[in-house]
Amino acid sequence: MSKRILVVDDDDMMRKMTSTILARHEFEVLTASNGREALASLSTNKPDLILLDVMMPEMDGYETCKQIRANPPTAAIPILMLTALASIEQKVKGFEAGADDYLAKPFESEELVARVNVLLRRSEIKSLPSPAAPSERREMARTIAVFSLRGGAGVTTTAVNLAGGLAALWGQPVALVDMVMIAGQTALFLNQSLRNTWADLAQLNQIDTDAVLSALLRHDANVFTLASPRRPEQSELVTPEKTAKVLDILRSQFQYVVLDMPHDLSERSLQALDRADAILLIAQPEIASVRAASMALEIFEALEYNEKKIHLIVNWTFPRMGLAQADIEKFINSKVDLVLPCAEDDFVQALNYGKPPVINAPEGPLSAVFEDMALVLSKEEHRKTRPQNPTPAWLRVAERMRKKK
Repeated sequence: MSKRILVVDDDDMMRKMTSTILARHEFEVLTASNGREALASLSTNKPDLILLDVMMPEMDGYETCKQIRANPPTAAIPILMLTALASIEQKVKGFEAGADDYLAKPFESEELVARVNVLLRRSEIKSLPSPAAPSERREMARTIAVFSLRGGAGVTTTAVNLAGGLAALWGQPVALVDMVMIAGQTALFLNQSLRNTWADLAQLNQIDTDAVLSALLRHDANVFTLASPRRPEQSELVTPEKTAKVLDILRSQFQYVVLDMPHDLSERSLQALDRADAILLIAQPEIASVRAASMALEIFEALEYNEKKIHLIVNWTFPRMGLAQADIEKFINSKVDLVLPCAEDDFVQALNYGKPPVINAPEGPLSAVFEDMALVLSKEEHRKTRPQNPTPAWLRVAERMRKKK
């Protein structure tokens, strides 16, 4: 049975051209000339995917997308936005409205069809982790929090690439949780639409396993993201109690949970840090960041966190100068466990395109750093046993370890 696609565009020529391309690839095509017409069509016809133009009179594509997402019967339909505005700002605005992907005009017919097929395939995947039966409860996930008291240290970059590295290493789903409730960017780093967020869970009177798993955004790399709320006021709904409930459910359903932490020690943050088996404390090689790391270590000590679960990582975010590692260790009276190399251009490009190095270039030097980090932070039973069917990432790490010996 052919897939049905709704094409929404106020330009007659563009609408006809797009429809012709899709029909040529055996898609069934419905059309609408504006947002209101599209919403009316959706009340009687449910397509498998929507191609939605942005620049339309009366109701633009962003508002149309928001209304589609707000209506439960249509909320899960994949949406590919088409626009002549190819700026990063427009792309982010589209994702915030709930779009799944973004394609700039003019486009090649092959690219359009490829994007459509990818979105359709994603919507058909039913591989979210199933809730464990009461008699089959797994052990709790190894939970890793990435934290810094000072912004700009690379917390989100580290968290996203670590989650991708763990998923690649063990071939298992990894939960990635954005704990930054105002303007968190974890989903953006993976080019994911804010279709579901923390706010969807926070509005529920009763949070259960099915609700939590349904709120996750699935990435093809086997990373499942719980995204930050779309709007600042929604963050107030995420109470410490609801935070604890959601995290406990995720820890019962996954082998690994990675927490992208905010730069604070609020009650929500403490709920997450208390549950972490490992805390990656990120610092830059500059005095303000090192001082913030020193303060964090003092606070962790006051909280009676086991010092073995704290791992100090220096992220060399600038190409020249910076404090020497020995001076950093002396200042904070703690050993640096890892230095992330300066790769400013690579990380900026990865952010702009939503393609983390560990996923987009798995055999590159940056990926090697995060894959090796993932192994060190893995469960002990995983580290010490060769998998029955080792993944390519595991084989790469094993080969690097062999060469070091």
